[in-house]
Amino acid sequence: MPVKPLKILYQDDTLIAIDKPSGWFVHRSPLDPKVTEIVLQRLRDQVGAYLYPVHRLDRPTSGVLCFALDQASARALGAQFMAHSLKKEYLALVRGYVENEGVIDSPLSFIRDKIADRDRGEIADQEAITFYHPLAQCEIPLSTGKYPTSRYTLLSLSPETGRKHQLRRHMNHFSHPIIGDSTYGDLRHNRLFREHYDVERLLLHAYRITLVHPKSGEPLTITAPLDNLWITLLTRLGWNPSIITSIGLHNS
Repeated sequence: MPVKPLKILYQDDTLIAIDKPSGWFVHRSPLDPKVTEIVLQRLRDQVGAYLYPVHRLDRPTSGVLCFALDQASARALGAQFMAHSLKKEYLALVRGYVENEGVIDSPLSFIRDKIADRDRGEIADQEAITFYHPLAQCEIPLSTGKYPTSRYTLLSLSPETGRKHQLRRHMNHFSHPIIGDSTYGDLRHNRLFREHYDVERLLLHAYRITLVHPKSGEPLTITAPLDNLWITLLTRLGWNPSIITSIGLHNS
């Protein structure tokens, strides 16, 4: 069976951006060596070029993922990510009603890599800032236990910092965990969406990124459209998928 190519969102002689599928690793992991869904290896084979990763997305997160095609561009893009000077916008479905936009400014403990960080000493909590903006709310006639109905909010999330699992951890601390999050989420609501909406993945999508092109110096915006699962789900929840055109209205 032929291998399905990764969806390329943008490509020139400097950088390439793809729509990362949910469930794919960015790099090969020594903790799970049998996994074959590795973006870096698959994309190198697809485009026939050496690639330089400049940022990551968690395995269950989908959306815009960028690579540089030369070392100088990799350094320039990496510097933007390190300085938090670019804008990243995510779409998330969370438990409960979020009525107003705001910011979560809550430090997060450092999550150690079991191999790379095993010899590192104690590390202090790290600054972590996430802006959030509600796009829509809904109440569905399905119960997860205490109440006869369940409430949800579609959020635009924009992290100013880039800590590991930041959005998932911040939304859990905010008492609005992201649906489908098996690590930090609410298992009852995850089960509801699995049984009634056939959703078996994290509902967190890296929708859009705006950066400075490393060669031209011009701003570049790259968008990853919603896939069929997202479009179908938003429609079943009573929302027009075009509601995401209002994403980015918050001041982050």
